[in-house]
Amino acid sequence: MMRSMLVLAGLVFGASIASAQQPQPGDKGGPGLALLTAKALVASLEGEQVVDHAVILVRDGKIELVGPRASTAVPMGYAVRDLGALWCMPGMIDLHSHVGGSMDINEMVYVTNPEVRVRASVIPENKEFQRALGGAVTSVLYIPGSGTNSGGQGILLKTGLPKYEEAVIRDPGSLKVAQWGNPERYLFGVGKTWENWHLRHMFTQGLAYAKRWEAFEAGKGPKPKRDMRLELFRELSAKRTQVSTHTQVAQVVMMTILMIKGEFGIDVYIDHGEFGGYIYAGLAQQMGVNAILGPRNVDVPSRSMIDWVSSNPEKVQSLAAGYVEKGHKMVGFNTDAPVIPQEELFLQSAVNVKYGLDNSQMTGVRGHTIVPAVTAGIAHRVGSLEPGKDADIVVISGDPSDPRSHVELVLIEGRLVYDPQRERRRF
Repeated sequence: MMRSMLVLAGLVFGASIASAQQPQPGDKGGPGLALLTAKALVASLEGEQVVDHAVILVRDGKIELVGPRASTAVPMGYAVRDLGALWCMPGMIDLHSHVGGSMDINEMVYVTNPEVRVRASVIPENKEFQRALGGAVTSVLYIPGSGTNSGGQGILLKTGLPKYEEAVIRDPGSLKVAQWGNPERYLFGVGKTWENWHLRHMFTQGLAYAKRWEAFEAGKGPKPKRDMRLELFRELSAKRTQVSTHTQVAQVVMMTILMIKGEFGIDVYIDHGEFGGYIYAGLAQQMGVNAILGPRNVDVPSRSMIDWVSSNPEKVQSLAAGYVEKGHKMVGFNTDAPVIPQEELFLQSAVNVKYGLDNSQMTGVRGHTIVPAVTAGIAHRVGSLEPGKDADIVVISGDPSDPRSHVELVLIEGRLVYDPQRERRRF
């Protein structure tokens, strides 16, 4: 019965994905599309999270409406796709990925490199992105490596769109900062104090540069000389982008919060946040610093780990559970792909649920969707099934935090980009 429904779902979408040139139902320029689903995981920041026996209306690549089938009228002329017992959810978002292009950018001449941009290496629909679609990942932050304290500028991309201009969500996507767990190996060895000095120097320089430009634009000062190394700080000062911070131990999680957000007032989020990082979860919540955790998901009370990172868990501790138990409300997940393959993002929440994360309020799904969307400042476009947002929709067999669930269809901006009945991705 299930297989026949899936075959039907594949057939009603028309021509094969690879050869489809004309706008399809739901895509930009095509007719409207109505998806009938057993359960729509809305995953909004606030409000209703789930609609059972739902209709999702899609037009011109955007979500028009999500409502109960019994009370939602399908407009005349819309193509209707009955998905039977399958669920729908927003596409997953990974805010730590190194597989967006031809190489992992890791420029290590200087200890801070805020001017380096990964965008020149982007390859839309690369092999890893193609597999990512089979794992429900529709958006990523492609960032430089962590060999230095600031590796450069990331870029936010859609995984399933063929042209660079279509794939870009925002450039710059973030300023990549790394504190411990790689940059200490720079040249002759870098201690935490040395790292913090260089980061403070970079932020002080950069924000002073941004303020000079703000004064000029307000008619209150001379025009500054353009400095390409510091241009990004104009975006950070105006809060049009954020700092994503590679943090490996509790002490640098604390410094990310107190220095970058506390001292400089820059929007920043914790990336990795491992090895006892949840000790400072309450402070992070208080300061508005979200936590995007992984790819290590569990702290264990071993002597070697305690000696190395000074964490002292009293039990095998899910990282996300540790953050949530200490009051953090905005916890998400990442892969650090290819450390964990991009298509295995869903397993990051599954492991945390296995080791104690309370998933009764859709914490796993939210950590893959609306939490990273809000964190990266792109929730006006992605992260939930709400009217006006991009129709990045995953059709799945059940709870995404259950590793037994499987993806059956993926749409990005209303366009069918993955159908396993026609081309199942082999991981």
